[in-house]
Amino acid sequence: MSSAEPVEDESTFKILLASDIHLGFLEKDPIRGDDTFNTFNEIMSYAQQHQVDLVLLGGDLFHENKPSRKSLHCCMETLRRCCMGDRPISFQILSDQAVNFGHSKFPWVNYQDENLNISIPVFSVHGNHDDPTGVDGLCALDVLSVAGLLNHFGRSQSVERVEISPILLQKGSTRIALYGIGSIPDERLYRMFLSNQVCMLRPREDEGDWFNMFVIHQNRSKHGATNYIPEQFLDDFLDLVVWGHEHECRLQPERNEQQLFYVTQPGSSVVTSLSPGEAVPKCVGLLRVCGRKMQLQKIPLQTARRLYMQDVCLSEHTHLFNTHTPNATQRTLTYCQEKVEEMLDEAEQERVGNPQMPEKPLIRLRVDYSGGFEMFNATRFSQRFVDRVANPKDIVHFIRAKQRREDNKEEDEELDFEALLSRASSDHLTLRVEDLVNEYFQTAEKGLCLLSEQAMGKAVQEFVDKDERYAIEEMIKFQLEKSQQHLRHRAVEPSTDKIDQEINRFRDSKKNTTEEEDDLQEVMSRAKALRTQNADEDVGEDVGLSDEAVDVAMDTDEDPSPAPPTRARGRGSRGRGQTRGRGRGGRGARSQNAPLQSPVKTKHIMEAFQKPSRSTAAKQDEVIIDDASDEEIPFVTSKPKRTTAMTSRGRSSQSQSQRGVSFDDDEEEFDPFKSSSSRRGRR
Repeated sequence: MSSAEPVEDESTFKILLASDIHLGFLEKDPIRGDDTFNTFNEIMSYAQQHQVDLVLLGGDLFHENKPSRKSLHCCMETLRRCCMGDRPISFQILSDQAVNFGHSKFPWVNYQDENLNISIPVFSVHGNHDDPTGVDGLCALDVLSVAGLLNHFGRSQSVERVEISPILLQKGSTRIALYGIGSIPDERLYRMFLSNQVCMLRPREDEGDWFNMFVIHQNRSKHGATNYIPEQFLDDFLDLVVWGHEHECRLQPERNEQQLFYVTQPGSSVVTSLSPGEAVPKCVGLLRVCGRKMQLQKIPLQTARRLYMQDVCLSEHTHLFNTHTPNATQRTLTYCQEKVEEMLDEAEQERVGNPQMPEKPLIRLRVDYSGGFEMFNATRFSQRFVDRVANPKDIVHFIRAKQRREDNKEEDEELDFEALLSRASSDHLTLRVEDLVNEYFQTAEKGLCLLSEQAMGKAVQEFVDKDERYAIEEMIKFQLEKSQQHLRHRAVEPSTDKIDQEINRFRDSKKNTTEEEDDLQEVMSRAKALRTQNADEDVGEDVGLSDEAVDVAMDTDEDPSPAPPTRARGRGSRGRGQTRGRGRGGRGARSQNAPLQSPVKTKHIMEAFQKPSRSTAAKQDEVIIDDASDEEIPFVTSKPKRTTAMTSRGRSSQSQSQRGVSFDDDEEEFDPFKSSSSRRGRR
């Protein structure tokens, strides 16, 4: 990068890059409760200070799928204060906005709304924390979009094929094609790339004059066979990829030598886990694009609470103590206390001259006590620093090196939850309930017979993360119903061995297939519909049952508590139940002790051979984007790439060896911002 101040003219785009803000994380914590809101205010203040053209977010604006009122209020307050004003917008959109924002009730960019006065438009994709859910498939970003504060793009409606149409921006002679895709389960998106079901449209006119940006929110590092998206899957005509979801700040653009594009990873703006990746100082980026040249400036976040982390292996300090040393536990405690003091001194030195930095830092000391050492009382140890750190309850984390059992190989290997929870670096960031369920059943003595690991893991994840209380119940009922239909269709001999064999074959045939994904979507829809139905019935029971004054339960962010039984008499027909009375125009209230009714009828597995049933084929709508417009720039579909030929360097017309990005540096050494003459002889 050139050290000189970049020259800005009428054709220079200024874009503020940020990702994974996680508004509402630990908002009830007395020390860290306002961290996310303060950092978001700082980010948007930089947008005003540098007078950027737009703000580009890489997903996970909110930490919860159903953010609290405080989180929504603080977010909308900041956006309204920083993004509304009289400053004119200096760029225009050339693409068909009905395609880019087709999922919105207002399918156009917010600054073109005649009822709004926007000075800094914000564009964002959704992440895995604030993804669309529910019967209507809405998320918190849709609320902000309807309010005119944010432009939500990159949403895919199909689970079988993804077609990405770019937002075409122009400022003077600079033209940017902005691609984006919201968070999709990594396994599903991985499978789509392998089957060439991910298509990126390109403008037909002057393909080589567009600066192509792509915003993605997926796993970048490999956490499993298909639980990530390799960079080689992305098209080679891209110039810059803004990668969200990964919390480690790697803002400096990294060149992919195979696909010949650059990747920048802004990382999170708040520490959400005490892992090494979060210990990197938090930053946002100011991107300048002029023609085919770009420059990325790092802006440190002053209000972000720092994490200081050290690892200690007790067995490596035998010159200080060992297992045979008298008072070995007390000596190890003293040594660990010195390490914590060192990190506190480092934090105090960095805070000098920076009044915006939070006073109390985050401290994590990982102690490897393998080799016969004993753990000391971590709670009592943490009490020494309760007034000096922001995380007094989890300063020390004891880990033990994993020891493989070779004495008895025939013994079933148990799941080591301690080793799983003490994974280093970015492994902490992708630790999910679904992964724990899958790993448990894979190592259990007796696995699942009727359900698949993926289906059960998804149901548990929906129950834990999104409070879908009927997800597990509906998953079991749905799988039982499907198995019964399959057995009736196959006319299997009614014996236990034959039934078990056929069920195992049927379960294995659906693993990692589109049919299994469709089944999961249907089950989640059933669970959400059942939850909505029961919620409506509960409201009808509580309101209008008595002539006397009653308390009406209002909607809160917390789980509703059951109301005590009452006796009352009102107007209408008589009903029965624990709440005795008469409603105004219909039947009485349902008993609170009555069991919940499910739309799926549960039957024993042997009944599949006694009663015939009819199966219905479900049809799924596929969203087709119509880009045949006379007034807009037409698109051409990029050629599907074969993953088997990724290592080939022989690219033809779309290769960046003929049309890549040029940069502002003439030095000979490698720099992500080299000049056009030093990058593959570009035109």
